[in-house]
This record gives sequence, C-alpha cells and structure tokens, in this order.
Amino acid sequence: MAEHEKPVEKLLIHGPYVLSDAELLAIILRTGSSEQSVIELSQIILNDHPIYKGLSGLNYRYFNDLIQIPGVGKVKASQIIALTEISKRIASERTEKALSLNSPSSVADFFMEEVRYQTKERVYALFNTTSNNIIKKVLLSEGSIDRCILSTRELFKEALRADAANIVIIHNHPSGDPSPSVEDVTVTKQIKALGDEMHIPLLDHIIIGNGTYYSMNEEGLI
Repeated sequence: MAEHEKPVEKLLIHGPYVLSDAELLAIILRTGSSEQSVIELSQIILNDHPIYKGLSGLNYRYFNDLIQIPGVGKVKASQIIALTEISKRIASERTEKALSLNSPSSVADFFMEEVRYQTKERVYALFNTTSNNIIKKVLLSEGSIDRCILSTRELFKEALRADAANIVIIHNHPSGDPSPSVEDVTVTKQIKALGDEMHIPLLDHIIIGNGTYYSMNEEGLI
C-alpha cells in the first residue's frame, strides 16, 4: 500500500471525513493477518454478519462471534467490543443532559443506543424522587429474543429499597417494532394498579424499537 493510501496518513492529510468505514476500523485494529491487509480484514468484519452490515452491524456482534472470523483474535475482538461500547456511552452522555421524566422522547433517547441493538428483551426501571430526579437505574430482567419475564414483586422490592416516589419502566423489542403486545399492556396495568395502592405510581412504560419508541402514557394506557 502506497504511503499516502494508508488510513492513518490519509486521516492526517485529509481528515477523518474522507476515510471509508473500513479504513476507520482499520485504524482501530492497526494490523491485518498473514492472509489479508488490515483494510481487507476490516471489510470482512463489516460484512460478516448475515443480516446487519456496516458499522451499525458491529453493535450486533459479540466477543465469541468475532473470534470466529479468520484473522480476528482476542485482542481485535476486544478492540471492536470496546469501540461499540464507547459509541454507546458517548450517545448516553449526550442525551443524559436532556433527560426529562416528563418527556417520554427524552427517556427513549437516553436508552436508545443502549438497547436498540440488543437481541434479547431487557427491562429497566428508573426509580425517582418526588421532584422527578432519578435515584437509580436498574436492570430488572433479561429474557429470550421475544419474551422477557418481569417480576412485579422484584420491581416494587427494588422501588422500596431505593425509597422511590415513582417509577418509569423501559424495555426493548429486538424486532425493532415498539408496538406493545397484549402481555405488555396487561402487565403494565397490573403494575399501575399496584403502584397506586402502594403510593409509588408508575409514570410511564416506554418500549424502545429501532430508532423509535412507544409511550403507554402518551397513548393513554396509563
């Protein structure tokens, strides 16, 4: 590879904007393998997933998947996992400042990068003060690709432990479609009723899809 075509040199001369996705990833990985250059290896990694391609596809890769790719060992797999985690944390830091429990869209934005690429359903709860400041965020459960078991008992046990004044529930739909299932609506109504009895009201149940969300409060279900 000519000197001026190397990714680092191109970045220094022209800036990062002119680099392809494979070239940017190549800078992170630094070296290729005995059979391919680092750019060729980067292209293989970006196109290896059967469904999700490109940089966004890296969010759907796990360590054990990555090390199955010829030329990707423990170090390179760790670099890629670290890269995707950094991108999620940057997005979370940006949206955290604008997080408002009175705005379902801001709550959805805060969780979007964390859960939109998950292949299993995860249920989170935000436990909050009377002035709607967040006390803590808790991962309540993780389920199969299309089902997550939420224990109402565990939810209120954690709420009492946190001395929460109210609750917001968030969970993702790996399908990308945030429309609630019949079970989602039923469980939400049960939690709402119990929360009212315990004077720890449920403010909202927000379902995260791929770049979109569904707020049961906004839709009049709470």
